[in-house]
Amino acid sequence: MRNLLLLLVLANILYFVWSWFTETPPAAGVVVVNENELGPPLEVAAATSTDAANSVGAVLGSGNSSDLAAVVGRSCVTIGPFKSNAEADGAVAAYEGEGMRTGVRSTQGQVFVGHWVQIRGIPDQAQVNEILETLRAGGLGESYPVPDDDGGYKISLGLFGEMTGAERVELQAKSLDLAADITPRMREATVFFVDLALPPGAGAKAITEKYGEEKVALRGAATCPSSR
Repeated sequence: MRNLLLLLVLANILYFVWSWFTETPPAAGVVVVNENELGPPLEVAAATSTDAANSVGAVLGSGNSSDLAAVVGRSCVTIGPFKSNAEADGAVAAYEGEGMRTGVRSTQGQVFVGHWVQIRGIPDQAQVNEILETLRAGGLGESYPVPDDDGGYKISLGLFGEMTGAERVELQAKSLDLAADITPRMREATVFFVDLALPPGAGAKAITEKYGEEKVALRGAATCPSSR
């Protein structure tokens, strides 16, 4: 009986030693997991662009697109065109006083001269004379004829800086059964643009309110001035 027990113990020892040398140990750091054991897939809710804009707007104090400009990358603003270098220098002085980098550029461009009131499409000189007589009788005696590009004529009733003055003359001519209209008069001239680099987190809302949307361009059409 004693010999049998010794044989069983020896067999177990030999089996343990054989298993130790024949089995390949698993690679360190690798765990094999059945996909079914992971549970249901995760669901990630994506934030809408509106929510993101509102979050940024809350930081700046407003959700307006102009206020978000600097945060989303539109950090440069161009103001213009200005008709004179003095006007551009005035804008530069104002924004340099607020700590912004500034620059002035000049180029050739179209400058608004005024609102031109005209009677167009007059075929010949005889009709020009007839219309001028009607205008003089109606109190618009300062009107004068201008040759047109198509060989005909037009009659100028005046050039006005304010739309109200142009509309008054237009209505006066129409009361005489004359088809007057108003067009913008432009001329080629040197114009000036002011480029501003906005401080971090600043928007262009105040600049746009001061100069109007038609005179303010954000990055993409603007040139950002370099450090000086």
